[in-house]
Amino acid sequence: MQHDRQFSGLSKTFTKWVNFSTTARNYDKPKTAVLMLNMGGPQTTDQVHDYLLRIMTDRDMIQLPVQSKLGPWIAQRRTPEVQKKYKEIGGGSPILKWTELQGELMCKELDRISPETAPHKHYVGFRYVNPLTEDTLARIEKDGPERLVLFSQYPQYSCATSGSSFNSIYQHYKKRSPPSNIKWSVIDRWGSNPLLIKTFAERIREELDKFCETKRNEVVILFTAHSLPLKAVNRGDPYPSEIGASVQMVMQELGYCNPYSLAWQSKVGPLPWLAPATDDAIKGYVKQGLKNFILVPIAFVNEHIETLHELDIEYCDELAKEVGVQEIRRAATPNDHPLFIKALSSIVADHLKEGQNVNPKFLMRCPMCVNSRCRDSKKWYKHLCSR
Repeated sequence: MQHDRQFSGLSKTFTKWVNFSTTARNYDKPKTAVLMLNMGGPQTTDQVHDYLLRIMTDRDMIQLPVQSKLGPWIAQRRTPEVQKKYKEIGGGSPILKWTELQGELMCKELDRISPETAPHKHYVGFRYVNPLTEDTLARIEKDGPERLVLFSQYPQYSCATSGSSFNSIYQHYKKRSPPSNIKWSVIDRWGSNPLLIKTFAERIREELDKFCETKRNEVVILFTAHSLPLKAVNRGDPYPSEIGASVQMVMQELGYCNPYSLAWQSKVGPLPWLAPATDDAIKGYVKQGLKNFILVPIAFVNEHIETLHELDIEYCDELAKEVGVQEIRRAATPNDHPLFIKALSSIVADHLKEGQNVNPKFLMRCPMCVNSRCRDSKKWYKHLCSR
């Protein structure tokens, strides 16, 4: 199956990376630290409960009535089901391995193209599972770099993802002062980066080439992104528009070669979320006579549960058989694609040269924001990044 091949390739590449990193770079004192922020994923099934608990009690991610009681109850109830899914993709999420590999390759390239800010060292800060962001920040403080770049690994910004990660850093330093000898800066969104767009286009071409010529031009390119509650959308969360911008730029790069659409996956709970759902979109197109697809996870930069299980197993395998799809493929996430590594390194290098430590858009709140922590966090970052 596709995810088995991906795990095999990752294992070989990661082994090479470990051999390189342990002998060459990780013991160097960095001049520039790059903290790669993401949600993370449990590496073993034993970590699933605590992972879900952190998600269900994070009000930046999800708002529940009586959250202190309902959140832990939902986490406990969902743990066996989610553990089963992780077992089906190999026993845990590969997101840490991919992020470590991406960070190491990025910093190697940064050392080459930006020697004035070298040596560079990447760090991983996850929101809901080890290595937790607050623990990683302690490591960075101990290493004592001159510069720290907080680099969100969500290309398109949402208050529930990037916003939660940045707010958690503010919360960490709420009762302690950040080190004054480090210059801080923020990369909060990059969904329109040309090299990122080219990476997605290349991943799509890889799959298109696997269809026979007679039906290749009729294949539906179905972009899919994690959904968002309409309550958040109506507050002004920029995520849907940034996802749409990425989709249009990828199709422009492809010369609008195929029919395409955008759908949303991974809805949780009974409240209305962005639609159509990805599985409903597949069903709908099959009813219209369109039976060949490429699924493109446009918001994810590495493989994890939502690509390896939801897309590969639930949709490309089980749903496809159920509704009579002829052929369905899934574009790989950027992972360690050379274009993507160039994207990451060029984003950071340009950021270091520009002299703008924080995007003015990042300092804005959603027009209908009601989150006081978000308000206080934005003020804190404005001060922190102006030092």
